Amino acid sequence: MLSPDTFWTGAARASTIGVFLLLLTGALDLARSLLLPIVSAFIFAAMFGPLQVAAARRGVPAWLFALTCVVAFVGLVNLAIILTAAPLMEWLDRGPDIAASLGNKLQLLAGPFSALRDLQHALSPGSSNVGMNIEVTTFIQPALAILTPAIGELVVFLAALFFFLTGRDHLRRHLVLFFPSQEARLRALRILNAIEDNLTRYVATAGVINVCVGLVVGCATYFIGLPNAPMWGVLACALNFLPYVGPMIMAAALFVAGVVVFPSIGHALVAPAFFVGLATLEGHFVTPNIIGRRLDLSPLLVFIALVFWTWLWGPVGALLATPLLIAGMVTLNDLYPKDEIELPQ
Repeated sequence: MLSPDTFWTGAARASTIGVFLLLLTGALDLARSLLLPIVSAFIFAAMFGPLQVAAARRGVPAWLFALTCVVAFVGLVNLAIILTAAPLMEWLDRGPDIAASLGNKLQLLAGPFSALRDLQHALSPGSSNVGMNIEVTTFIQPALAILTPAIGELVVFLAALFFFLTGRDHLRRHLVLFFPSQEARLRALRILNAIEDNLTRYVATAGVINVCVGLVVGCATYFIGLPNAPMWGVLACALNFLPYVGPMIMAAALFVAGVVVFPSIGHALVAPAFFVGLATLEGHFVTPNIIGRRLDLSPLLVFIALVFWTWLWGPVGALLATPLLIAGMVTLNDLYPKDEIELPQ
């Protein structure tokens, strides 16, 4: 049985840790516009770390490698925009026709929506004047509110990525020398190397898998009959970097497009059903067997990290959730190694 002193000492420590975590969460939220691009740049710089070491061995200057990475990142973003901008603008121009087509084909949901509307009228009689009229300004204003700071954050991200890569050795040296003892310095260096190696392997493996998923989805949508197959392939590749959320968005988008393009609901379900099957195969068998051999990540921890960072930092937080979890797990596994338990034969 615990003594009162031991109990209250543990309670005081737990309370201190809880208050610190709450304050840290509040600070991360308040400083989102500053910390989000810097943390993102640090994560990407860590991913490029092993590649930079290999390039330095071949005589490539740090500034040239950093400039190449920044230009390559901007080029990939521009390529994705080029492949998706024209089809998306075409779908947006057909907005009224798409809404009418959806209304005509989803008559099965007319009964539930009518009952919901009657219930809303019964609970709030004044709500009967509220219709489904959609104004363009209701979408433009939030979009501008998001894009305006996002452009500034993108500039900060690119600049921070360049300087992180050019000053990688200087930053690592100062970080390691911050610790007083040789053992702590060696541990810090080991943790940094392990984080870089694991992040590079994760991103490289996930990137190859997601590119393959995009190619398969692009070919499948072409043969199924959906227009703009390259756009669907790019979207599938990009959204698959977001665990759970990305495949859900992709399946919903394929269903909506199928309802608009095809004459029947059954035909419209072919593309999303195929994608759900492909995402299930990739998420439960392919990716765990490839990445799980190197990184022991619990699906529960991945889900909690995704929910937390999405709530805190939005879509970019969802993209950073798994890399941040990997960095944290590598650090904890090095600081607190698990003792292997031998089971009796």
